[in-house]
Amino acid sequence: MKIVFMGTPDFAVAPLHAMVEAGYEVAAVITQPDKPKGRGKTLMPTPVKEEALKHGLTVYQPIKVRDPEFLSLLKELDPDIIVVAAFGQIIPSAILDLPRFGCINIHASLLPKYRGAAPIQQAVIDGEKESGVTIMKMSTGLDTGDMIAKAVVPLSTDETGGSLFDKLASAGAELLVKTLPSIFDGTAVYEKQPEESPTPYAAMITKQMGLMDFTNSAEKLERLVRGLNPWPSAYTYLNGKTLKVWKSRVGAGEADAEPGSAELDSAEPGTVTAIDKEGIHVACGQGVLVLTEVQLEGKKRMDADAFLRGYSLQPGGKLGNPASV
Repeated sequence: MKIVFMGTPDFAVAPLHAMVEAGYEVAAVITQPDKPKGRGKTLMPTPVKEEALKHGLTVYQPIKVRDPEFLSLLKELDPDIIVVAAFGQIIPSAILDLPRFGCINIHASLLPKYRGAAPIQQAVIDGEKESGVTIMKMSTGLDTGDMIAKAVVPLSTDETGGSLFDKLASAGAELLVKTLPSIFDGTAVYEKQPEESPTPYAAMITKQMGLMDFTNSAEKLERLVRGLNPWPSAYTYLNGKTLKVWKSRVGAGEADAEPGSAELDSAEPGTVTAIDKEGIHVACGQGVLVLTEVQLEGKKRMDADAFLRGYSLQPGGKLGNPASV
């Protein structure tokens, strides 16, 4: 069977590698154009392009997949199936309908939950106990195609967006190789999705989403910190400078403290209530969040204890957006 693979970031590297190792014929790899990076604006290949070149695969990088020239090229390739993993462009029906077995997608959630661009981070932010991957046949709707196979991945209590990304990439690669034979021999079962998803759409992550609102509960903020690690990271402001928060925990015995309780009577959200070797204790709308690993603007990432040895911060200090403190 002739396969065309479409993918771009690290998440798509594992399934491409797995197909090659399993002996499948990957006729071509489609990925996004190289992008300039660094101070010198050097053009850098996508992770998928790097992987494809390692295996001597043919790579195409169309600016837009709906361009007539690319569509003609794809027709000449005449793939039996197109496998998509985090490609980064909307794929038109002209491509979806082209292969004999259609286009299948590796989606990083247990559909119909978390349709959208950022299911991995959102699962951590929402406090899900498990996530997973779904192999689905693509349709013109957004992640609404028929489901073919799923793999469940439990989340650990300290799961981050980055660690779950790695787990799901591996699970997706394994599930893809297991699922392809059933698609080709006609034994795959296609299950329609309900029209409504049980969870909100997982919108694309932006840097602004990382701004910590201390009127939220400590538990919610702790999940935000983990979900946005390593990118774009949760952050607040300290004396007008950005303070990234890489790790945190809910204050022991304070997770259920309500505003107005003895511990928080005089502490508005964002107020530093204590400084110790454990970290920086910050009052929240409910409970106390302890910042244990931070990075001040222009400085290195470090444990809060090391940070506090070089920065004078006292109980009663305030964290938060300069416009609101």
